[in-house]
Amino acid sequence: MPSVRSVLNWAGFAVAVIVPIVIAAMSPYLAYRDSVYVIAGFAGIAAMALILAQPLLVGSYLPGLAALRGRRAHRVIGIALVVAVVVHVGGLWLTSPPDVIDALLFTAPTWFSVWGVIAMWTLFAAAIFAAVRRRLRVPQRLWRLGHTILVSITVLGAVSHAILIEGTMGTLSKAALCVLLIAALGKVLIDLRPWAGLARKRS
Repeated sequence: MPSVRSVLNWAGFAVAVIVPIVIAAMSPYLAYRDSVYVIAGFAGIAAMALILAQPLLVGSYLPGLAALRGRRAHRVIGIALVVAVVVHVGGLWLTSPPDVIDALLFTAPTWFSVWGVIAMWTLFAAAIFAAVRRRLRVPQRLWRLGHTILVSITVLGAVSHAILIEGTMGTLSKAALCVLLIAALGKVLIDLRPWAGLARKRS
């Protein structure tokens, strides 16, 4: 049987993921949006939830998903995260192409667009880096450091994007999810110290 601690860990993760989605589903803003925009918006919320899972998997903080099983889950969720972001941006493109073009060209007047695009491109770069690292024969220590830098920028960009945008996500639930994202990233960086191997090599 799973321990009480395992149940509490999974329950806490479930609450952190489900509550912002439920609150967003009850948002009055949805009454004025078409179905494509709603799907795009919820894809963005799902992406935030998937981002939270990634450092928890890397650090083996989710019971039952350690070692090889955790790495496999990390890859699968990484793919799902990329798909969610593509759906998010693609849906926004269908509803308002000029706004998306301005965001991609960094000419949008809103900072949340800038941070969103930065997070998107660093996420894609992290995913591509993960997919080709064996072919490029990147040393493990450099791979870990490079991947960590990219995903750290992704997390910071996604948090800035979510905090600055006024949308369907509840203010408190959004803030709580963003705090958890930063905390999870900080925890795994402190525990795993991906830069340590490179420092030892130089010395």
